[in-house]
Amino acid sequence: MMRARPSTLTRLLIALVAIAGVFYAVLQLNTQSADLKVTQGFAGATPITAYEPPGTEPLPVAILAHGFAGSRQMMQPLAITLANQGFLAVTLDFAGHGANTQPFIPTLLDPQGRRLRLLSNVADAMTFIDNHPRGSSSLALLGHSMAGDILLQYAAANPGRVHAHVLISPYIAEDTEMAELGNLLFLFGAYEPPVLWQATAPAFPDVDSSQVLPGLSVGDIVQGDAREIQLIDGAEHISVIYRSQTLLATLEWVSRSAGVSVADDPALASRGLWLGLLFGSIIVLAAALSGFLPAVTNRPLGASLPWREIWPVVLVPAIATPILLLPVPLGLLPLLLSDYLAMHFALYGLLTLLGLFYLQSRTGAVFRMPFEAKPVSYVRLLLALLFSVGFVMLAFGLPIQAYLGNYWPVGDRAWLVAVIFGGTTLFFVADEWLTRGQQAARGAYAVTKLLFLASLMLAVALRLYELFFLIIILPAMGGFLLIYGLLSRWMYRATRHPLVGALTVSLALAWAMSVSFPLVGD
Repeated sequence: MMRARPSTLTRLLIALVAIAGVFYAVLQLNTQSADLKVTQGFAGATPITAYEPPGTEPLPVAILAHGFAGSRQMMQPLAITLANQGFLAVTLDFAGHGANTQPFIPTLLDPQGRRLRLLSNVADAMTFIDNHPRGSSSLALLGHSMAGDILLQYAAANPGRVHAHVLISPYIAEDTEMAELGNLLFLFGAYEPPVLWQATAPAFPDVDSSQVLPGLSVGDIVQGDAREIQLIDGAEHISVIYRSQTLLATLEWVSRSAGVSVADDPALASRGLWLGLLFGSIIVLAAALSGFLPAVTNRPLGASLPWREIWPVVLVPAIATPILLLPVPLGLLPLLLSDYLAMHFALYGLLTLLGLFYLQSRTGAVFRMPFEAKPVSYVRLLLALLFSVGFVMLAFGLPIQAYLGNYWPVGDRAWLVAVIFGGTTLFFVADEWLTRGQQAARGAYAVTKLLFLASLMLAVALRLYELFFLIIILPAMGGFLLIYGLLSRWMYRATRHPLVGALTVSLALAWAMSVSFPLVGD
């Protein structure tokens, strides 16, 4: 028995509620910085955003730096929290990240070159605050993940310049000097591996390394030699940035280091609830509006095959793709990891298509329309595709750009969208056709995505040094496939054609990869 679809009136009411949720979430997010002066520009070649409270008096300064594949938008909650408490907070885009068109690294084999390039971005931000009319001698450095090591390196090379450090889930190189640095606070998500906080042991020269554990606190923050490790409840490597516990711990640490008192109930720019409402409302809106997409044909199209027929087509690409790509060199595109991912998507999709053609030769039904189906209306197909792509790119892209990360393809990123789109399209077109149809194998769509992620993990295992950074990206990739998988399902249910969801999702993923992965080159 088929489930009844919501009426037009019901869909309209749901859409209106979702739109109200979007506007309310945006209002709450913007209210957090309503009293601040927010200035965007460049310090040298480094894009920056400065947040400052009203007034003209000198302010204690905080420089905030993002992690790998991030951008200055990721550090907004911390910057706004500090600025609302009387700090001049400056965020920056590292080379190859966000709006910074400088390459991240000339080559993966040159870690020292990467370090020097990122240190130059920190130096640019320092020059900016030195010339800012409200800058002062009180300086705190705050960094997430990759930025942690860079900021520690800067502070060690400039003794006495930095008065407080907050390192959030930092990567710390073995040669990084920390023993002489002042007021070090390390924050880690409770779900992160212990190896991360174990790397902080050199910061505690008077403590046995086996005792360097979360909860450890030594030294005197007034004297400038304090060290502390805290675990942030319910957080992993990314969400740790947004937790209220992180915001409060950071605010208290840098305020006490600067001799500034903290209000009993400080205004924290907690964003989890409002970002959840914003993107949840967008997803609900997508579900409601998908019902208005035109039906391209009167019967669902797709391979429409059971598990006993398709399981080899599902399994073989997951194993074969990373093995066949083993001898292929990397560095073909000026975007870190994008060449490999584009090839992985393309080859995976090609192998899936070959499997479908093999089934076609056996059954003769894989690419055949159902007997009762009417011909495809290509005008309706085009209209559905244009609406779906436009909605997804704008409804998700605008808030991502405003609150989460860079979404605008600057410099070489623009043409890279088209190149990567070629690879993702092969995968999603093949996968959508394989997993759709009136008699499609139950759960096949989810299984193929899980197998694709497993295939990427196998690739990392086979080429760990070259593909190590994929480990950081895999959780985000899983979230993308989950959310956009829902959108694809709703598009298919309305249009009955796999191509609408396939092209929409493949373009959205190619775009996301192109704007977030670091640029590399000379």
